Amino acid sequence: MNQIKLIKNRSDIGAGTRGSDMGIDAIEVAAINMGSDYFTRFDYVDVASHNESVYNKVTAVFAKRIGFVVEQCNRVCDAVSESLNEGKFPLVMSGDHSSALGTISGIKKAYPHKRLGVVWIDAHADLHSPYTTPSGNVHGMPLAAAIGEDNTESAVNGVSDHTLGIWNELKAIGADSRKVFPTDIIFFGVRDYEAPEKAVMDKYGIKNYTVAEYRYRGPETCLNEALAQLDDCDLIYISFDVDSLDSDLVSNGTGTPVSKGFDPDEVKNIITGILSCGKVSCLEFTEVNPLLDTKGNRMAEVAFEILEDITDHLLVSGE
Repeated sequence: MNQIKLIKNRSDIGAGTRGSDMGIDAIEVAAINMGSDYFTRFDYVDVASHNESVYNKVTAVFAKRIGFVVEQCNRVCDAVSESLNEGKFPLVMSGDHSSALGTISGIKKAYPHKRLGVVWIDAHADLHSPYTTPSGNVHGMPLAAAIGEDNTESAVNGVSDHTLGIWNELKAIGADSRKVFPTDIIFFGVRDYEAPEKAVMDKYGIKNYTVAEYRYRGPETCLNEALAQLDDCDLIYISFDVDSLDSDLVSNGTGTPVSKGFDPDEVKNIITGILSCGKVSCLEFTEVNPLLDTKGNRMAEVAFEILEDITDHLLVSGE
């Protein structure tokens, strides 16, 4: 049975909107208000953050605060690898999604010779690089960094040598080489992306199970196909960004809400379906932003409901 270790990463420096650094606390408040002792049941580590850096002048416009993001991802990498080396299951709770690169790097640091698959439940592909980003926010870049993709063919930005040097540092965290093969990435719910990201998806044939496809073809068919594609992977990492949920149905309490997403039960089914294969080594929840929630603390409440419901499956998935 898995022994869970909570990794609390209250960092939002990779996002374009402040407030996701409060997401973990919002989820804990939701648990308390529901009468749950969830957050007293497991060991945890608080990862130090660089959130004060948001007051600094931005010097890398196509990769804002990337130097601090590198430091943050290194911290997350160490926390995840240490948890795995202790024989515990890292359940990562993050502010913004840029730190997913740190999580992936931590898994590879602990298991450098194992092949890692990624299940990315998100409204966004997060496949930008400094060369292609329209916003400069690094939370749109973690998967590009994980697969070592600069996508210079789609370049629209002139990137300085300084920024490029730090971007290369980011890509090298935990392992100098590509951490994930692009064909070992499965998207669920991606529906808001730019042409350069679509070019990367097409280049490598990255599979995206849209909300419409998931509903039309059915969860069992889609999940069986996804697991078959990842069959050669030794380990799987699941990343759940709450903006994969339908913002109109659930809440807009996230930095980049998108309508026509999944409902909470569908996300539960995806996560538990992937957990059933027994290869999942890490799970991450990210991008809850209570400052943007016009329904009180609804997004955090839904995130906690999903977390609590899938935990029994999480505890036994490694058996």
